[in-house]
Amino acid sequence: MDSLFALTAPLALLLPLIADATGGPGSDNVRPDASVPQCDAAGAQDEWLAHNPLAAMRESAVVRQVRIERRVVVRIAPTPFAARQSMMTELPERQAAPRFEERGKEKCVALEGIAGVQTGRGNRLVLFLRDQRMISVNLEKSCRARDFYSGFYVEKNKDGRLCVDRDRLQSRTGARCEVDTMRRLVEVRG
Repeated sequence: MDSLFALTAPLALLLPLIADATGGPGSDNVRPDASVPQCDAAGAQDEWLAHNPLAAMRESAVVRQVRIERRVVVRIAPTPFAARQSMMTELPERQAAPRFEERGKEKCVALEGIAGVQTGRGNRLVLFLRDQRMISVNLEKSCRARDFYSGFYVEKNKDGRLCVDRDRLQSRTGARCEVDTMRRLVEVRG
């Protein structure tokens, strides 16, 4: 029953318009013409538009504009433990856990080059890049890295890069934090 109504509803809306255009038996409303005096014509026109909503839409001279914007949002997910281990397989095996030191500042990193993310201490995230590098990202002071435990979203810019003092990371919980600094993480030997 509902599907029959859904099929006939558009037809029911078009019937007054079709009847008016053909001057058929259903068009008891007469469209005002030039032979009617001016004040009566205005009243008849308003009455005719009141009974024919589709005609009223046609008669309106309002021009509407549609603006289409394109946004691309990239999701960076946490790196699975197995993937992190495979990144470390090229390193020689040792008894002690590897130590990393921050060296050299980075201004920007390509978004396509980020393989995953891991939370660090305080307001620090570790980005794992596809070229086997690791980048430490410090967020603004009011942010906590643990809000980004399930990764983050970043709006892709025209250059396709994640940059310091420009981009804001959004966690899946809703926290929005600006990237404060980025540094390369290098393994310390010895």
